[in-house]
Amino acid sequence: MSDEPVSYTREELVDALQLDHDYAQRFWNAFGFAQDTGATGHRFTTEDLAALAIYVQGDHAMDTSAQLAAARSIGQATARLAEWQAEQIRLLAANDDITATTDQMIDALAHLQTLVWRRHLESYLSAPDQDEAEADTVIGFADIVGYTSMSRKLAMAELEDLLETFESSAHSIVVASGGRVVKAIGDAVMFTSPDAHAAAETAVALHALTSGGELPTLRIGIARGHALTRLGDVFGEPVNIAARLASSAHSGTTLVDENVSDDLKGDEQFRVRSIPALSVRGYRRLHAWAVTKNRHAN
Repeated sequence: MSDEPVSYTREELVDALQLDHDYAQRFWNAFGFAQDTGATGHRFTTEDLAALAIYVQGDHAMDTSAQLAAARSIGQATARLAEWQAEQIRLLAANDDITATTDQMIDALAHLQTLVWRRHLESYLSAPDQDEAEADTVIGFADIVGYTSMSRKLAMAELEDLLETFESSAHSIVVASGGRVVKAIGDAVMFTSPDAHAAAETAVALHALTSGGELPTLRIGIARGHALTRLGDVFGEPVNIAARLASSAHSGTTLVDENVSDDLKGDEQFRVRSIPALSVRGYRRLHAWAVTKNRHAN
């Protein structure tokens, strides 16, 4: 937490930035704060003013809708992270073996968060520039079979352990194959992979978790095509197809679309087998192939 004294109310901050108050309220809400949050009292520092001034200047380069979308993305990601961090700080503060104060823990988290953010930002800035609208992307969905009925039977602590194991294991496997976890949606994880081979390797490794008893069985869908990456999320037909394939796959299997199937032809590491066309929401005849590891591969 900054040691700088608070000098501004929210209204004074808006005036200092020379913003229309209705316009500022829209951004306040987009960041995830209720209308009355921070409305009274001196809560903001000159450091806050300087940071927000830089953000506001971006309005000259971006239209208002793009600025609001960026604010929503920042607010949603930060709120989720802050909620988890607050839970951890409360647990640590209640532990008599922990000598750090709450403010010290907050400062440590802030430094760690900045460190991780900078490394990720440097990585993305150094990546080859790519037209987002034309990006050819391999998308995967992995979800837990029977999660709904399972969640009714498990105690909250058991359910939390299950989801934590699933998310952390999936994240490690996806990243190890050069991919990225886009998001975790309850019982499902959506990821991108650099190519079809890496995606298939990811699927094999994820299924291996279930055979080892670490997780319930999974079903996985993978598709490749033009996709839009926007504010950290991915949109487009391959996303829809991968999700439909995952929901149609039998327990413990992986289904891929035609593009991924073509990419894996000649890849001695995998066996690709066509299955009858699927009738799913949005696709009357969705052609699909089952992919397994070739047991005879070197």
